[in-house]
Amino acid sequence: MELEVKGIAASPSQTQPFSGRKKPLRQGWTSRSWAIQNPCLPVVPRLDLASLIDSADEDDFSYVPLSTAHIYFNPPNSSAFGWVTPCRIPYTQRLGELEQDVIPENLPAPTDKYKLKYQQYETEMKKAYKQYSQRKAEKAKSNVTHQQSPRKRINDECVQGEEVIMGDLTTLDRKALLQQGYADNRYSAQRSTRKSDAEIVAAEKKKQTVAEQVMIDHLSRAVISDPEQNVTIEKEESASVLPDARRAPLRFRRRALHETKIRTHSTLTENMLSHKVQFDGRIISRNGHDACRELIGFFFTHDQSLTVYEYRQFGKNRTNVLPFIQKNVYSHQRGRRKGKQYQLGDFYIGGNLTFLSSDHPRLPESIRENTLLILRITNIDQIALDSLKADSVEREDDITSQEASDKLVLKAVQDMLKEQLRNRGVRILTGLGKYLQQLDKEGNGLLDKADFKQALKVFHLEVSENDFESSWLILNGNGNGKVDYGEFKRAVIGEMNEYRKSFVRKAFMKLDFNKTGSVSIIDIRKCYCAKEHPQVISGHSTEEEIKSSFLETLKDACSKSDEVSYGEFEDFYEGLSIGIADDEDFVNVLRIPWGI
Repeated sequence: MELEVKGIAASPSQTQPFSGRKKPLRQGWTSRSWAIQNPCLPVVPRLDLASLIDSADEDDFSYVPLSTAHIYFNPPNSSAFGWVTPCRIPYTQRLGELEQDVIPENLPAPTDKYKLKYQQYETEMKKAYKQYSQRKAEKAKSNVTHQQSPRKRINDECVQGEEVIMGDLTTLDRKALLQQGYADNRYSAQRSTRKSDAEIVAAEKKKQTVAEQVMIDHLSRAVISDPEQNVTIEKEESASVLPDARRAPLRFRRRALHETKIRTHSTLTENMLSHKVQFDGRIISRNGHDACRELIGFFFTHDQSLTVYEYRQFGKNRTNVLPFIQKNVYSHQRGRRKGKQYQLGDFYIGGNLTFLSSDHPRLPESIRENTLLILRITNIDQIALDSLKADSVEREDDITSQEASDKLVLKAVQDMLKEQLRNRGVRILTGLGKYLQQLDKEGNGLLDKADFKQALKVFHLEVSENDFESSWLILNGNGNGKVDYGEFKRAVIGEMNEYRKSFVRKAFMKLDFNKTGSVSIIDIRKCYCAKEHPQVISGHSTEEEIKSSFLETLKDACSKSDEVSYGEFEDFYEGLSIGIADDEDFVNVLRIPWGI
C-alpha cells in the first residue's frame, strides 16, 4: 500500500515495516560504513574555539587546567554518523581517538595570571602529596617497630610518636611519659627571648624595691630606736628649758628620721649596710600558698646578721614589701652545724636556712604549725658573694669534710634509685607521697625507721641495708628516732634543681590565681593545651587523648578526685624530671602546655 503525506508519495523502497526490534547489521559492516550508505539530516556545526579570548576580568574559578580537569572541548567528528547510534568500541580506543582531535591547534595561549595560578596549584598538590607520603611511611615504620621491638625505651616513643609496649611499665607509666614528648618540640626562640627579657626586668624591679625598703627600714630604726638619743636630748632640754606638765616626754613622742638631732654611737650607715649578700629564697613546704611566697633575703657581713623580706603584690598596681624574718643574728637549727652561727659559706644556691618557728610570732599560722621553718636559697648575687669572700677571713672547720662525706653517701643512694625510677618515676613518687602521708597518723610529718623501710619495700625500691643505715644516721642527726618524710624523700631519692623547680612553681602560680594552695581539675583542663605535642602534630594522637592521659596520671597522684595540691603537682613533675637529663628539655615540658 502506498502512503502519501502532504502531497509527497512514499515508495516501498523508502519505507519499511516496523517489526518491533532493530535488525542486526550485516556481517562485515561497521556503523561508519553503514552510515555512509544511509545519509541523514546535517548535524550541528562544529564550535570554533579560536574565537574565544581570555579576559582579565573573568572570575578566578573560570579557568581550570586541561591536564587536571580532563575537559574535552571538541566532540568527536559526528558529521559522518548522522543521528545513528554508533556501535560500541573499547573505551581505551575511543579515548585515544578523542585525545587526538580534542585540542585545536589555534587555541590562544593562557594569560600570565592563569599560568601563575596553575603553578601555585601544582606546588600545593606536590607538597600535600609529599606530606601524605611521609605520614604513610611513618605509620608503616611505627607498625613494623611495634611488631619487632616491644622492649624499646619509652623515650623513643614520645619523640618519634611510636606506641611501644613496655613489658615492665604499666599503662599509667606510659601515659605519664607522653609528657616527655614536649622536650623534642623546641620552644620559639623569639617568643622565649621576649618573655625572658620581660621577666628579668620585672625581677630586677622587685629586687630594687625590696632593697630600697630594707635600707629605709634599717637606717630609720637604728637611729630612732637608739636609747642614747632619748637620754642625751632629755639632758639638753632639762638644762635649757623648764619641764612643762602639759608636754609629753620626748621618748613618748612620734618622731621621724629628719627630726633626729644627734648622731649616736650605734647608728648604722648606708656604707655599712651596703656590704651584704642578696639572695632569693622559698619555703620548703607542701602547702602551695607558702611554697609560692616570693622571699628576698640579705646577709650583712658587718655584724653577721640576717633578714628576709616578702614581696607581695595586691592586684596590678599595689605592692607591699613586708619583713618576714626580722634582722638578727641566727644559727643553724639542725644537721652537723646545729647551733653554729650563719656565715658567708652557708649561702649558695640550694643551701638551706633553718629557723625556729617559735622565735618568730609574726609568721603565718600555717608556717608556725611546724617546729622548723626551712628556707631554700634559689638564687644569689654571685658577684657580691665572691667579692665578700675574697675580703673575708673565715676559716673552714672540720664539719665541712663530714658534710662532704654525707653528701657522697646520699649521692650514691640517689644514683642507684634513679635508675630504678627512670621510666616509672611519676607513678612511684606520687604514690610514695600518698603512702607516707597515710602512715603519718599524728599529722606532724615525722615517721620512724620501720615506716620508711616498709614504704621502700611496698614500692619495690631496692636499697641495701648498709646504705639505708648510713642514710638514716645522716638524717636522724638529733637522735629522736623520727625523720620528716619530705626530707627523707629529698635526701634518699633526690630532687630536681632549683632552676627546674622555679618553672614548676611558675606553672602552679598561673593555675592557682586565687592563691589557695590547690587547683581544681576543671581549671587544669581549661588551661592545659596539647596543640603543640609532637604526637598531635604528626597525627598519631588527638589533643583530647594527650590531655586525658595527663589528667588521668595527675588524678592518680591526688588524695582528692576534684583538686590538686601544690605538693601533688610538684611530685608529678619531680617524677617526670628523673627521665629528662637536660634542663631546657624539662623546661619545655612546662612551657609549652602551660604557656609560661
